[in-house]
Amino acid sequence: MLLPCPLLPLTATAVAVKMAALQATVLLLLTLLIKARIQIRTASALGLLLLTLQTLAGLAALAGLGLTAFGAAAVAARSRPAPVV
Repeated sequence: MLLPCPLLPLTATAVAVKMAALQATVLLLLTLLIKARIQIRTASALGLLLLTLQTLAGLAALAGLGLTAFGAAAVAARSRPAPVV
């Protein structure tokens, strides 16, 4: 059987301090978790925006190269000498 602690008010105070510290730690961790989730979503949105811009730039370059190739083929077809029959 355990004997009652003679320093009961000190122990109760220590328990209250430990509980307050635990509550503060949990609040800090929740705040950091929410902050991390916000940062992840922001970075994800920024990544999607940059991927969209990269895709559009690639499609524009591809369209430009296609038009250049088509123009070169048209110029080559016009400047080809007539076949001799």
